[in-house]
Amino acid sequence: MTTLDIVLEDDRWEQLPLTRIADTATRAALSAVTASEGYEIVLMACGDARIAELNAEFRGKPTPTNVLSWPAFDLAPLSAGETPPSPPAPDGFDDALGDIALAYETCVREAREQGKSVEDHLTHLILHATLHLLGYDHETDEDATLMEAIETRALASIGIADPY
Repeated sequence: MTTLDIVLEDDRWEQLPLTRIADTATRAALSAVTASEGYEIVLMACGDARIAELNAEFRGKPTPTNVLSWPAFDLAPLSAGETPPSPPAPDGFDDALGDIALAYETCVREAREQGKSVEDHLTHLILHATLHLLGYDHETDEDATLMEAIETRALASIGIADPY
């Protein structure tokens, strides 16, 4: 089983079943790409101000965003549209897959603007970020097509409509 370490930096997250949402999303992502279970993922639930700081520090964009991810492994495929290599199998010692950060205000606002439940939107964002931890990306059209197809299939497997 994959271990989630949830760090609440903003009390507003307490009103949502974040542990259940994150567990469902990460399991769906791992299952969709037949990745092993047993990894550790840190999920930081913060607000827009904190994620703007992180976005500025790591991406040079000093504005809030919905989700950020930091993979523990460089799993980028050699060519656009290819499936990334699998991460090393968990061995019980250093099983970190990576870290994810979510911004409360941005996530809630986007869900409302898109007419989605906050839970479904968060599930999609965490699933999306987990795929980033597994080496998937959307930098090219080919990569985006592959990643979106996996997201759509994984979300359907847990009863959530195609977000695209």
